[in-house]
Amino acid sequence: MRSRFKLFSPKTPLVIAFLSGIVMGLTLAPVGLFPLAWTALVPLWVLVANASTQKAIRYGLAWGFGYHGFALFWVTGIHPMTWLGVPWAFSLAIALVCWLFVTLWGATLVAVWAAAISQLKKLQKTTHFQLSISLFRILWGVALWCALEALWSASPLWWTSLSLTQSPHNLAILQFAQLSGYTTVTAAIVAVNGLVAEGLIASIAMRVRVTYFLWSLTLILWAGLHGMGLVLYNRPLVNEKPLQVGIIQGNIPNDIKLFATGLQKSIQNYTEGYERLVQQEVDVVLTPEGAIPLMLASLPETALYQALLQHKTPIWLGTYRKKAVEGKKSSYTNSLVTLTGKGQAFSQFDKVKLVPLGEYIPFEPILGKIIDRLSPLEAHQIAGDPHQVFDTPFGRAIVGICYESTFAEHFRDQAARGGEFMITASNNAHYNAAMPAQHHAQDVLRAIETDRWAARATNTGYSGIVDPRGRTLWQSEIDTYEIHAATIYRRETQTLYVRWGNWLMWSLLGLSALMSLGFRVIYQRSLPKDRSLARRTTINSSPSNAES
Repeated sequence: MRSRFKLFSPKTPLVIAFLSGIVMGLTLAPVGLFPLAWTALVPLWVLVANASTQKAIRYGLAWGFGYHGFALFWVTGIHPMTWLGVPWAFSLAIALVCWLFVTLWGATLVAVWAAAISQLKKLQKTTHFQLSISLFRILWGVALWCALEALWSASPLWWTSLSLTQSPHNLAILQFAQLSGYTTVTAAIVAVNGLVAEGLIASIAMRVRVTYFLWSLTLILWAGLHGMGLVLYNRPLVNEKPLQVGIIQGNIPNDIKLFATGLQKSIQNYTEGYERLVQQEVDVVLTPEGAIPLMLASLPETALYQALLQHKTPIWLGTYRKKAVEGKKSSYTNSLVTLTGKGQAFSQFDKVKLVPLGEYIPFEPILGKIIDRLSPLEAHQIAGDPHQVFDTPFGRAIVGICYESTFAEHFRDQAARGGEFMITASNNAHYNAAMPAQHHAQDVLRAIETDRWAARATNTGYSGIVDPRGRTLWQSEIDTYEIHAATIYRRETQTLYVRWGNWLMWSLLGLSALMSLGFRVIYQRSLPKDRSLARRTTINSSPSNAES
């Protein structure tokens, strides 16, 4: 295999890895070429299987830059930030640095995976059972990729799981998210790619039987997963406890939102939308993140509050709440508040997962003073309690505010504590259509994982209604003012994922450890024979024996 690459430039494998990463990026929304995900990892797998550790790391970085860099290029949409008082050139530099950092973060994890896979080539020298080595490499590759995604999801920066490549289009395979969350989908994708890659490696080595076996197993696994997924997808939904929800998409651009013009337009759009939805006899109205860019205490001064008192229909309002924090300047939370028909705050949910640099300062003791000098903002946003619940007059809800949509455990925890339906409120006004399309795909995954109906309200799109099977029953247009009334249903079911969490990852890691132990035992049993044989050979060939 190495000799074939010598026919090309030494950089050819890096180019192949990078391009295959871009191919994987094309599977995400809004492009949505999701079938490519089942083979887009194959070139990287083949390259690292017999590569040195250093080369494997480079291939992993190249693939990771291709995938994450392409998929997350929408991050540069934070530019320009001139409306915040940031100079144009400095704004561009910030956007590029943010994009490069999140890309490198994802690429580093792929490099770690590639380096670990390359280490398994040593097994080929310890046993003649090449099929066992291929199967072990597949098992280890799947387990490690899932473990790295779990580690990644525990960090503040997390978005482009391989599972996202199938959402929202491949609903058959997404049904497996009910078993062990997004990890189930990721494991399926890596396993199929691994089987194809190992079959190709066996084909290059002229191991015909192994090749046929692995590729036959590929077809069986891929077809079996999709067949079983269709069975899960086609299960009838038992719809009880209906709830009429009205959604307002205010379409207020960020560059005017925090100023007098934007505030006036926000109050006007959401008041008109609220009154129109009340006429459609909805039970409650849902608004996006930060729909009214005021502190909650200032809300009674607005026309929306007066309409609320007049019509008596509750509203889930995206707004901000002041919160005193010792040792900090003026602090607030980004919140979704339940306001009753009497204008009272029945409950509130404070955003937990804040965007690094965008909503909070990482390593604040070090960077805080520098950022404070550069930032024109006087207030300081703080995170909410990760274990809070959101009780409403219609039952307990599962809430996600914008960036939280990517954190599956955030939704699982709320579902386990009695959340009966899912509501998400987002802004998304910074970015082009790629980001809200991927954001919608995230919420589709969360709805399937928790087996809940979901209502999505965004500022500029895409708002939507998603059922527990992941079907999008309604979706707004982008950059438009829209209102929509729909029926969702409260549910009390608990999926395996909600009950047991990410059990599949731990099972895969356990199986990998047992199989690794088996190879180690085989190696150690064969080692004494080899050593004794080498020792006898050395003695027989020594000068003293030759003279005698």
